[in-house]
Amino acid sequence: MIRFPNCRRMLLASLLLLAPLAQAAQTILVFGDSLSAGYGIRQDAAWPALLARRLQEKGLDYNVVNASISGETSSGGRSRIDAALATHSPRVVIVALGANDGLRGLPIAQLRDNLTEIVASAQKANARVLLVGQRVPPNYGSYALQFHKAFGEVARVRKTALVDFLLEGVATEPQLFQADNLHPTAAAQPLLLNNVWRGLAPLLQ
Repeated sequence: MIRFPNCRRMLLASLLLLAPLAQAAQTILVFGDSLSAGYGIRQDAAWPALLARRLQEKGLDYNVVNASISGETSSGGRSRIDAALATHSPRVVIVALGANDGLRGLPIAQLRDNLTEIVASAQKANARVLLVGQRVPPNYGSYALQFHKAFGEVARVRKTALVDFLLEGVATEPQLFQADNLHPTAAAQPLLLNNVWRGLAPLLQ
């Protein structure tokens, strides 16, 4: 009997050449501040880490890069968005900045301009964008209303998805905050994820 010892290897090589290349997982870039960076809690308990697990459970082929920095303002985000886009080439960008602008009472026009430029940069890089709204306490007076409206205005101008308020269902529950009364506890993170997910899910279709 004549043997062809190399036939199996040749057949396998041919099949590999003919098989379509597997696509790498697409990236979701979380671009926020301490509310998204997991300040004061374990990183694997923060909502971006919970998002990565939910995507895996649902069989959605995305990885999550959390580029959030505690203390970040919209100006800081504007200065680093291009580098983040170049490094990670995200399919989706979640912009969750502005809380520190509000707490410091920074000009709303500046917030609006910075968010507009961040979103525009992401869209120029062919990423879908979810803008996450923020609020400041009502004792900030008329500033509080104008501050919150800025997020909706940016979303309308840039025609992007919007989550009304990251801390919806959390902000009025003192037990869901750490001792500083600013940063949510680990127990609050699933609620934050659910708020983000409502705006994010349609972008993953």
